Amino acid sequence: MSFFSRRQSRAGHEESFPVPPAPQCQDLSSDRQSFLKQRFMHRITRESEPAPSLVPRARPGRRRRTALVAAAVTVMILTGVFRDYALTAADNHEAVRLLDRIAVVAAERPATTVRDEQYVYTKIKGSWSALGEGTDVFVREDWVAVDGERNGLARQAFEPGSPSPDSQRLEGEMVLDKDPNMTTYRELEALPTDPDTLLKKIEKDTEGQGPTHDEAVFEAIAEMLPQSTLRPELNAALYRATAKIPGVVVRQGAIDAAGRYGVGLAFHTDGDSVVWVFDKDRLTYLGTNKVALLEVGIADATDLRPLSR
Repeated sequence: MSFFSRRQSRAGHEESFPVPPAPQCQDLSSDRQSFLKQRFMHRITRESEPAPSLVPRARPGRRRRTALVAAAVTVMILTGVFRDYALTAADNHEAVRLLDRIAVVAAERPATTVRDEQYVYTKIKGSWSALGEGTDVFVREDWVAVDGERNGLARQAFEPGSPSPDSQRLEGEMVLDKDPNMTTYRELEALPTDPDTLLKKIEKDTEGQGPTHDEAVFEAIAEMLPQSTLRPELNAALYRATAKIPGVVVRQGAIDAAGRYGVGLAFHTDGDSVVWVFDKDRLTYLGTNKVALLEVGIADATDLRPLSR
């Protein structure tokens, strides 16, 4: 009886080769067969072990010290990560509580009845650095059509002593042309006032913007805050939507661009970030550390101040 096995040739073809029959062990006792089997298995096991490494093995003591150092470094890294996470979570939780209080105050403000022929009036104060010439401080008044269908007006004045030659050139009045990219009061009025729905809309409108998407959402909300103070329900919803943005933190001792002290909110802890500033007692919006909001209201025509609220 012949026995055959199959293997692959170098050319990739399968070929057969004979296998000799197993030797007969009829003359061996069962004990002898068992002994030979054990020796055979032992030899196979030894030959199947990997060859000894040429790299010298570390001493047991050194290996233990290396493991301890690695473990210590891992603990230090994880401790730092968890500490940073805990601080961020604590800061964000503080911001959520503050935003909730601000939203409650904002919702209690009286609503303003607005007609399409009127204008949203804002008065702000800010500054910019004139390269190599110091800082220019300005006050600006804007009248923007409620429906966005008419031109508006801007009036800008610089404080005495502003060093830049541009301060004189930029003073005075100018016409604000209709800007399709500017959010009008009526568009703000049409926004949802449910915080979750509002946040989803703003997130969709800011896709692909900002250093991060969350920061872009934060900045978009900031742009709506001055006019939204005239819409209490929307104003409160904006603050509650902001509370859902991760990374918003409280800044104690914040100062707006007009020098007013208050409590602040920022997107992160970077010292150069834009900070929303609120009156510490009344929690009314004062503007930011870059631009202060001095007044906002509704005017019947350009060049007229707002009606009393």
